[in-house]
Amino acid sequence: MKKEYWWVIIVYIVMQFSSLVGLPILIFGFKQFDISQKLAVPVYLIASFSIALIIILLLLRKEMNTRSLDEKGTSFGYSAMWAVLGVFLALFAQYVAAIIESLLGVEMGSENTQDILKIIETLPLAILVTSIIGPILEEIVFRKIIFGALYKRYNFFISALISSVIFALAHMEPVHILLYSAMGFTFAFLYVRTNRIIVPIFAHVSMNTMVVLVQSVYKDDIERLRREAEAIQNFIGGFL
Repeated sequence: MKKEYWWVIIVYIVMQFSSLVGLPILIFGFKQFDISQKLAVPVYLIASFSIALIIILLLLRKEMNTRSLDEKGTSFGYSAMWAVLGVFLALFAQYVAAIIESLLGVEMGSENTQDILKIIETLPLAILVTSIIGPILEEIVFRKIIFGALYKRYNFFISALISSVIFALAHMEPVHILLYSAMGFTFAFLYVRTNRIIVPIFAHVSMNTMVVLVQSVYKDDIERLRREAEAIQNFIGGFL
């Protein structure tokens, strides 16, 4: 593995654990300046992820300048097609995995997702991390680097399995390891299919954005439509 790739992984790991030190310091600072401490988490999240992305892009700048992040990628039209299809593939994989987890007795719903939604409610700007910055970082680290390094030595299934499990465990929700692994497999498939990291990035960003919008921004509208649908169904049922 290239030296730059190791540095990228180190930066990502440091970012993930930096909150253990940085967040308490930020909370203390907010307290001193009489700023709402509820803002500390989303502000630190935005700052840490943004700084990590900038550093990682700087580490990969030579590679991006010479041949982008990929070699011999597929045509723009073909890649665009799979980028769009990839969104639905990722959602379908997530749906199937959720059904399997339910059959195995795993409770529906993700604590990680709920925590993220609470952070966005506190500071809507945090959606930039969950919908854009986070997915870009994850695809570079877990697909471009980890999966890419494994794929040079092993077949697709083994490479996707190992990288997807690592991807799942990084979300710190082992109970939903199947759910996150299914998504990891999908994004790895898109990467291999097109040999362009931008394709799984697009699918990942789009999927995360849709989930956030459905569960936060349009939550009340969807709930209202659900109640109206139930009312209409009950009205019609009264005549049957």
